[in-house]
Amino acid sequence: MTKLALFDLDHTLLPIDSDYEWGQFLVRIGAVDAAAYARRNDAFFAQYQAGTLDPVEYLEFALGTLAGFPRADLEAMHAQYMAQVIAPAVRPAARALVRRHLDAGDLVAIITATNHYITAPIATLFGVEHHIAAMPEVDASGALTGKLAGTPTSGAGKVVHMHAWLDSLGRPFDSFESSHFYSDSHNDIPLLSVVSNPVATNPSTALASHAHAQGWPLLHLFND
Repeated sequence: MTKLALFDLDHTLLPIDSDYEWGQFLVRIGAVDAAAYARRNDAFFAQYQAGTLDPVEYLEFALGTLAGFPRADLEAMHAQYMAQVIAPAVRPAARALVRRHLDAGDLVAIITATNHYITAPIATLFGVEHHIAAMPEVDASGALTGKLAGTPTSGAGKVVHMHAWLDSLGRPFDSFESSHFYSDSHNDIPLLSVVSNPVATNPSTALASHAHAQGWPLLHLFND
């Protein structure tokens, strides 16, 4: 593995935001108070789009919701969510892009600001072994506490977590012949700026403008 390929998840490999859609799913199945949850979920999503989101505040809102369910109920709901929301959203072009890097023997990882509990099965669905995400804190019994363990995997935090992951593999970043990162969001400019092949993928208006100024290629995997 002499090449590195990194992928953002929401709106990059998926045409949806998996975290936001998880919240909407909980509302639809009656697992949370619809009005109160939807109001907070929508407010956080608007902050994310505006670039004003406090990642710790949001993650602990999301993780606190997860911690409110018995683990068996949570597992059953997540399986239903994967079948009803995520699997239908996966596009052939996104699968093919990931598969191309895997087949080339590249070291592939999904790196997302969304929490690990929600996104780990999605990484598996794409056939990706390595998955970097916000880690939920667990207690001695393995139950979710509702708190974030460590630091967020968003913005410049993605660069920090990428280096830590690669160092844990004994494969420092500068040991790779080349590196790709695919992302839709201007929040990911820090990591896009350090790889040798940044690709603005289904880019937001802000990222498309920055990519154009930097001469970065644009890629559109879907029309959503």
